[in-house]
Amino acid sequence: MRRALIHFLWAALGCVTLASLIAFIAIWNGWIGYMPDVEDLQNPISKYASQVYTADNKLMGTYNMNQENRIHVDYDNLSPYLVKALVATEDERFYEHSGIDFIALGRAIIKRGVLGQTSAGGGSTITQQLIKNTVFNAYNESTIEKIERKLQEQYLAIRIDAEMGKDAILENYLNIINLGNGNLGVQAAANNYFNKDVSELTLSECAVIAGTTKNPVGYNPIKHPENNRDRQLEVLKHMKEQ
Repeated sequence: MRRALIHFLWAALGCVTLASLIAFIAIWNGWIGYMPDVEDLQNPISKYASQVYTADNKLMGTYNMNQENRIHVDYDNLSPYLVKALVATEDERFYEHSGIDFIALGRAIIKRGVLGQTSAGGGSTITQQLIKNTVFNAYNESTIEKIERKLQEQYLAIRIDAEMGKDAILENYLNIINLGNGNLGVQAAANNYFNKDVSELTLSECAVIAGTTKNPVGYNPIKHPENNRDRQLEVLKHMKEQ
C-alpha cells in the first residue's frame, strides 16, 4: 500500500512537470493569449504614499490615494527576521527552486484534486505571487482565464527568477504585499503596528507581520489579536523547523 502510494505521488508530480513544460512551449509559441512583459514587474506602477518634508528635513505628513498606505523600503533595510519569517511561511524552498516549486505544486494538486481538500494551498511561490499581484487582474476570472493566468505565471516566474534574482524578488514582494489594516508593504505595516522602521523589528514582531499574509483580514493584529497570536506561533514554529 505504501509503495503504491509513493508511485502514485511520483506519477502525479511527473504529470505536473510535464503539464508545465507543455505550457511553456504553448506560451513560447504564442498559443496562450497576451503575455505581460517582464519589464512590467521590474518597473511596476507606483502606488506609494507621498511624504512631505519641511526645509529642515522634518516629516510633515504622509498622503496617499485610494487608502493605499505604501512606503518603499530597500532590501538592505529589511529586518533579516522578516525575510526569514516570510520565506518560512510562504515559500520554504524559495532559495532552491527557479521560480516554480514543483513539490508544493504537486502536493496542492493531490490535496485538491484527489483528496478534495478545498483549504489546501495553491502551490504558488513568492515569485508567482509577485507576478499575480503586479501584472495580472486575478479577480472574477472564468475557469479558462484562471488556467491561462496560472500557465503564464509559471512561465514568467522562471524568467523573473533568472533576470531579477532572489533579493530583488523579495524586495518587490515585501513592498506590495497586503498586510492588513490598510497596510500595503512591510514599512507601512511596521509603522502602523509597532511605530518602528522595518529595520528595527524584533523576531516576535516580524512573526506578527508575516502571519498576516495568509489572511490580512482574519489575522489583522489590531482587530483580531487572538487569531494573529495563534498564527504568530505557527510562523515561529516554521522558522524553528527550517
